Amino acid sequence: QVQLVESGGGLVQAGGSLRLSCAASGSFFSINTMAWYRQAPGNQRELVASITTGGTTNYADSVKGRFTISRDNAKNTVYLQMNSLEFEDTAVYLCNVNYRRSSAGSMFRSWGQGTQVTVSS
Repeated sequence: QVQLVESGGGLVQAGGSLRLSCAASGSFFSINTMAWYRQAPGNQRELVASITTGGTTNYADSVKGRFTISRDNAKNTVYLQMNSLEFEDTAVYLCNVNYRRSSAGSMFRSWGQGTQVTVSS
């Protein structure tokens, strides 16, 4: 089981920046893809950005050029640097990781509790 602890959310003015962190802990063999999702009231959960163990990244079109995802494999931590924030970025941001419990085992997913990001216009 992997536990995820997110931090870094808050209230910021449009144009400002925030940095989210998500640290994974618990019992696992390896952590694979790490990602950030977001969900605004009345909207479906959407992928914001993901990063593989090797550092390959993927971004939603709406955040390309403004957000940067990175990870520290030694700390089992993923970050999301959010610049030029817009009102439309307001949402609960959730960390997600794929992990294995053994070398030949199945892949599991774990979700964090979420951290609120509010951008004032």
